[in-house]
Amino acid sequence: MRPLNHDEFQAMRRFPALDGLRAVAAVMVFAFHFGGPSWAWLTGWIGVHLFFVLSGFLITTLLLREEHRYGRVSLRAFYLRRFFRIMPVYLLVLFLTWVLARLSGTADAVERSLRYYLLLLNDFLPANAPYLHSWTIGIEQKFYLLWPAIAFVLVTGVFRRRLAVTLGLLVLLVALIPPQIAWLSWPIHYVAILLGCLIAVLMHHPRGFALLRPLTHPVTASVVIVAFAAVQVAVRYWPARFGQEALIGSYAAATALLLPALLSRSVLARVLGLRPLVFVGERSYSMYLVQSIAAHAAVGLLPTLGRHSTGIFVAAVLVALVLADVLYRWVELPMITVGRELAARVSRPAPRDQDGPSGGDGVVRIPRPREVLPDTVPAR
Repeated sequence: MRPLNHDEFQAMRRFPALDGLRAVAAVMVFAFHFGGPSWAWLTGWIGVHLFFVLSGFLITTLLLREEHRYGRVSLRAFYLRRFFRIMPVYLLVLFLTWVLARLSGTADAVERSLRYYLLLLNDFLPANAPYLHSWTIGIEQKFYLLWPAIAFVLVTGVFRRRLAVTLGLLVLLVALIPPQIAWLSWPIHYVAILLGCLIAVLMHHPRGFALLRPLTHPVTASVVIVAFAAVQVAVRYWPARFGQEALIGSYAAATALLLPALLSRSVLARVLGLRPLVFVGERSYSMYLVQSIAAHAAVGLLPTLGRHSTGIFVAAVLVALVLADVLYRWVELPMITVGRELAARVSRPAPRDQDGPSGGDGVVRIPRPREVLPDTVPAR
């Protein structure tokens, strides 16, 4: 019954509870899209921002550990890993979407939007576009095109400077949000990702970790997890006059504070780390992409349940999980391996000792061959 210390956090190579949280987020999105009015209380529409915050935290943590271990981050290696992590499944599901549309005589809608999908400008598509839920992939890919260059090339190895840049970008993005009440103006999505990045920057450094360490105490962590569940349910009562951007920003901030609690030894964090939830969380990316295909299959199998009901929601989750498992085993994992192998070939930074200083004293240890750090989780 004690909080984590910094060394214990740095020694972690897997964060099972975060996989469990990804599973919950994926199911929430399915409930929102296919569950109908009976699931409105879950406010699952906001679940994509759980993915955003998690992604910012996980990917920035990996970059920070790569920099700490090797002295710098290889952008070429990062972009290669990122491409092979995201694009093969994304393009394959896009192709399947086109094939199914072709069979149903509606391929024109996919073809008209094809340039948006290929350029990852999905977030600029009209509301009736097919494969529209892929807009989140466009948001993330554009963010990670710039974030490593800003935070790890322009700013290298100095905690205060990197923290200042992260906070400065947050302020800039908030300032870009129009003052009128709007429906999800684009900067707020990047604010959510950056809040995850901010937590990663803080937790990587001993002084920053000390600020968040109380949240890793099992008792405090349990309170935080329960409080976040209450926030999730209370989202539907958010006053409309405050606007959706303020709601999403507040929700993303709550998610960011939840992350240290999920790294604790609390019972609730261990529940989220149970193998069934981790199994779903590992496949949540493919599940998210195939959700429309799975829903159409569910409606075809259970036509008497309509298009939005609890039965269709559950059936869509099950169909998506089966499809996602196939994609995870036969596409995601092999392509991740290809990306890592290519990244290992193009990156040649000076190695540092694996257990080198976390305080940034710059001492270079005995060199060792370059190796790609294993992903903490297969994060989007």
